[in-house]
Amino acid sequence: MKVPLDLANPRLLIGSEWTAATDSYAVVDPFTGATIATVPQGNTALLDRAVAVAHEAFERTRKQPPYERAAVLHKAAAILESRTQQLVDTIVAEAGKPIVLAEAEVSRAIMTMTASAEAARQPNGQILDVDAFSSGANHFGLARRFPIGVIYAITPFNFPLNLVCHKLGPAIATGNTVVLKPAPRTPLSSLLLADVLLEAGMIPGQVNVVTCPNDLAGRLVKDDRVKMISFTGSVKVGWAIRENAGQKKIVLELGGNAPAIVEPDADLDAAIPILASGGFAYAGQSCIHTQRIYVHEAIYETFRDRYVSQVKAKIKLGDPRDRDVLVGPLIDKAAVGRIDEWVKAAVEHGATVLTGGAAEGVSYQPTVLENVDPTDEVSCNEVFGPVVVLASYKTFDDAIAMANNSRFGIHASLFTRDLTKAMAAYERLEFGSVLINQAPTFRVETLPYGGVKESGVGREGVRYAMDDMTEIKALVMNLR
Repeated sequence: MKVPLDLANPRLLIGSEWTAATDSYAVVDPFTGATIATVPQGNTALLDRAVAVAHEAFERTRKQPPYERAAVLHKAAAILESRTQQLVDTIVAEAGKPIVLAEAEVSRAIMTMTASAEAARQPNGQILDVDAFSSGANHFGLARRFPIGVIYAITPFNFPLNLVCHKLGPAIATGNTVVLKPAPRTPLSSLLLADVLLEAGMIPGQVNVVTCPNDLAGRLVKDDRVKMISFTGSVKVGWAIRENAGQKKIVLELGGNAPAIVEPDADLDAAIPILASGGFAYAGQSCIHTQRIYVHEAIYETFRDRYVSQVKAKIKLGDPRDRDVLVGPLIDKAAVGRIDEWVKAAVEHGATVLTGGAAEGVSYQPTVLENVDPTDEVSCNEVFGPVVVLASYKTFDDAIAMANNSRFGIHASLFTRDLTKAMAAYERLEFGSVLINQAPTFRVETLPYGGVKESGVGREGVRYAMDDMTEIKALVMNLR
């Protein structure tokens, strides 16, 4: 009989065994401050054991036929759906995510696993035109993609279920194995997902979940048994990992400060609610939260007044278990303090607070600023909080330049009815994705998601992640 996972006192998953550890730490509800679980703290021995088990399991997973991989992922999606309420409650408790957004995350996780299952069945190669030139006459060639081995996946707190699915789903679909290090503040969703995968019939050892202190996490970066590192998190840590990873494959999903451009012909009735939600949902704790909004000077005052009214009327701060709340707690008090410091610095430099601008316990008020110096932290850095900066521009070229004036580049958006400008923005904006008449916060599971400049390297999104998790190999046969 399957032993239920005890979320109050969980263990770590190595192979098919739930494993204890000598040390432990408390997982705390960011809103209430209550301890919701005591989680084992992995050490060097457990990390080494996890990678050894994953390395050994790869001999089985790489040979597993695609239909079996797809069956596991489809079953996992079905189990996730059946356990929706437990997953929602867990995300709200450990991440402080408002319940309506936690429900959306679980729904997206189901989509991610379903998309991974469907992608596992898709063609995995192509016939090569070896005889396109005379030198290849009487030869036949094909190319296929093959799994690479152990993937070290490091995930953040802000999407503790779906961003994990975006690493594990494609890894299983391609026949790789994983050592997963979840964010220390939100490990419970990852452990639940591992439990779901075991129940779905995953090959034991394909996914291993080990918590550990961040300073110990770098140990596996240089381990020769690890063939790829998939990291979502801070800019500083991400690029440090790349420096130390040697010849390993790397996918980095890092920071951003997403801009939106609003042209004079934009449909403001549609744009303003989208941009308000995009700026403040989950207290702005997303690397594609709408942080900078550039509005044409002809409509700036109208947009500003209507946008601020929308924020005041519709963006509610409070208990994440309240279905009307979009802005819950920040992940910890240090985040509150940093955001408050950045806002105050901007005001000292001449910025105007249009609404918000203060902490409320473990939360920060939805804050809209104007007259911000572009070099202030709230504009040029990733605020990762409920702060939006408004500014006006004169020409479309100015707007493109202002949006591109950033060391980050994941998502940018443009609101316009002009197709010519939409296509110009697509060509000229220096970002991984350009969205038209949609907030930068928008993402679907099949999108090639990732950034340029300091925002990272590689792409997530099921099919694109699968490409990074495999190597292409050619076969050529002389038919003479």
